Amino acid sequence: MYDYHSHSFFSDDSSVPLKNMIEAAISMGIKELAVTDHYDPDYPDKNFPFDLDFNLYHQALLAAEKEHSKNIKVVKGLEMGIQHGETNKKCYLAASDFPYDFIIGSFHCCGGQDLYSKYFIERSDEDGVREFYDYVYEGICDFNNFDVLGHINVIDRYVSKIPDYSQYMFKIEQILTKLINMGKGIELNTSSFRYGLGERTTPSKEILALYKSLGGEIITIGSDAHREKQLGYKYKEAIEILISHGFKYITTFDKRVAKQIKI
Repeated sequence: MYDYHSHSFFSDDSSVPLKNMIEAAISMGIKELAVTDHYDPDYPDKNFPFDLDFNLYHQALLAAEKEHSKNIKVVKGLEMGIQHGETNKKCYLAASDFPYDFIIGSFHCCGGQDLYSKYFIERSDEDGVREFYDYVYEGICDFNNFDVLGHINVIDRYVSKIPDYSQYMFKIEQILTKLINMGKGIELNTSSFRYGLGERTTPSKEILALYKSLGGEIITIGSDAHREKQLGYKYKEAIEILISHGFKYITTFDKRVAKQIKI
């Protein structure tokens, strides 16, 4: 197993020590674990600033990489919260300030509002989803210091009902084409199963099929684990989904360089 999305107590929404996460991954037989704790500068909810003590984080990553090298590859990572404007200057600085192996670029906000609590208060599901994908496209045009786009259809967690996606697929195609042209990838994020989305996977099967048809090949699998028992979650099912869409490889990273691993 190669789990390329995990969080420890360095993230504001996890309380599990990094050592515990790594030891749990080893016990599960995970070959590579990407530690991708949150850095989401200017996140609007002050109760969850998603800031990082970078000095401690970097020391912990280096120590863990060395300590566990015989049993697991600890991939030194970061999940970067992309927003527009001045926020991206902070993101560029953070991405360039340490020799990360892997960076996830994610959108947890849109237009200065967090998706979780406030975004849909004044928007219909249809308008909110449309504005989100417009925002994602503009965001990746402005910020490209990441390796894969995280949970591309994360917005589906927060709608009251999944709208007809045919009206958004042109914009999603633009996003995927832009990623491919930049040499970036996407992730298959298995947390959708934990969120009770059923067949609505992340990415959805229609988005995954579109990515493959456009020539997309860079794809990681990540549990988005915040607790030990979530590591490697539904990994077998994720592999089966990829095979069913014609993917022959999953992607791993070292020093920001992609490597394809045959499924």
